Formats: sequence, structure tokens, C-alpha cells
Amino acid sequence: MAKYLIIVESPTKVKTIKKFLGSNYDVAASNGHVRDMPKSQLGFDVENNYDPKYITIRGKGDILAALRKSVKKSDKVYLATDPDREGEAISWHLSKALKLEEKDIHRITFNEITKTAVKESLKHPRAIDMDLVDAQQARRVLDRMVGYSISPLLWDKVKRGLSAGRVQSVALRIIADREAEIDAFIPQEYWSLEGIFQLEGSKKPLLAKYYGNPEKADIRSKEEIDKIMAELKGARYKVSSIKKSERNKKPPLPFTTSTLQQEASKQLNFATRKTMQIAQQLYEGVQVKGHGTIGLITYLRTDSTR
Repeated sequence: MAKYLIIVESPTKVKTIKKFLGSNYDVAASNGHVRDMPKSQLGFDVENNYDPKYITIRGKGDILAALRKSVKKSDKVYLATDPDREGEAISWHLSKALKLEEKDIHRITFNEITKTAVKESLKHPRAIDMDLVDAQQARRVLDRMVGYSISPLLWDKVKRGLSAGRVQSVALRIIADREAEIDAFIPQEYWSLEGIFQLEGSKKPLLAKYYGNPEKADIRSKEEIDKIMAELKGARYKVSSIKKSERNKKPPLPFTTSTLQQEASKQLNFATRKTMQIAQQLYEGVQVKGHGTIGLITYLRTDSTR
């Protein structure tokens, strides 16, 4: 009987996926990344096309040794890391670390951990998407390029322990530019005028805002508003026209990573870390009475509303 090995990222997925498949399938976890650039060096060759240099992450040697044993006992290996840029890179690193030949690489992805999704993914294995892998490698190289270059300057000039990165450095520049715009802004005085009218036959009062006569007018001082108030005193008012329109209100889009975090913070006062921990548990699977362990949400680290 053929023996198949499925490698996932998280150990908590192992039990859930094993339950969906028969005894011919073994499921193991890589516990995230297994290789990375060395921390003590820049980690890539600037003179040679920025090629990264990879080493086994400290503490992952035993995991890789166990995976190599499982690979040797298996007729087919499925790389089932997460369906995103990082997951694709982890599959690529696993294929290199486990010395899998190109013909032996079977990459599968699923956006939800359910029996249907997992079994369907096994029917459609593919090669590793090197475009996604290259995107992840470019991000890591940029992280190092910016962080390792600017962070020492921060330690020297501002405070030791601060870090600069490809995201926060740009974000800080945007904030600084915006602050400069705010400082350069010259405030202007303006006034607004509203009236509350009681309509015949209606219990609800009508709120009306001053527009101008006949064209829209901006009120720039107390003198101007006092003059308008004097002109309106004792005046009779009438409705000259009514405009009716329809608006379509669309239902909210499914959550992306950022909108999930924003709503959890706004509605439940959750920290970002807590939100992601709970979402990860819901994705990987929880005990549901009558169904066992099952994933309840689709993949959470995404900017897609699919």
C-alpha cells in the first residue's frame, strides 16, 4: 500500500488533517520556516545579483532530520504550507532542505481546513510557484538592506534597540511629510448657520443649513453672520423644491487581515496579536460537537476578499 506524506506549517493542523485522511497518509509539521539568512551577516551578495545565502534556522535541525526520515519512508510527498507568499517560500525551502527532486515536488494549497477542501487539493497538486518565492525573497532582502543599513544609525543618533525597516521607514516619512503640511497650514475663520423648522402636519422638525442667496456663500466672520441673521429676522420661509433619490447599500466585504484587525480593535478592544491568535485557532480547527475538529474560517492572512 502506497504511503503519502503531507507537510504543513503548524503542528496544530496535523491532528485536524489526519482525521480527514486514511491510514495511508502521514502528516508532519515544519513549524514555520526551516531556513533563513544568517542574522550575523547581511545575508546576500550585493555584487552577485543580490543572491541570498541560507542556513538552517537554529533549533530546526531535529525537525528537518525527522522530516527526512519520513520522506524516505514515503512514496509521495505533498507540500501543504500556507497559500501565501511566505507559505510558498517555506515549501521551496523544504524542497531544498529535504533534497526533493523537481519531479517529486507536489505542492497543494487549501483556503480552509475542511475535509472537502483538503481532499480536493490532493487531486490538484502543482509545482512550486517561483514568482511567489521570488517575491518573498525580494521582501526579505529589502528588509535586510534597509534594516541592517539604517538601524545602526538610529542606535548611534537616537536610541539603541530601535529598528528601521522597509515598511516603518517609509511610513515614518509619510507621517513626517504630513506633519510638515499641518505645520504649514494657515487656518482660516469660518462660520456655519443652521435653522430648525417645524412643518405643518409633521412631528419631526426639519434641519436646514444656510446656503447663500442666490449662490453658495462662505461666511468668514462674526460680522458677516450677524448681518445675515439680521436679514433673516422676521422672514417667511418656504420649500422651493424637493429632490428624491435612491441609494444602493452594498453588504460589507469579507474581512481581509487588516479589516479584521481594525474591527476587532474597534468593536472588542482586542490587541492585534490576540485577534490573530484567535483567527489562527479558528482556521486551524476547533472542536465542534457532532463534527469533531474542524476549521471554521477561511485563510486569514490575505488581502483578498474572495
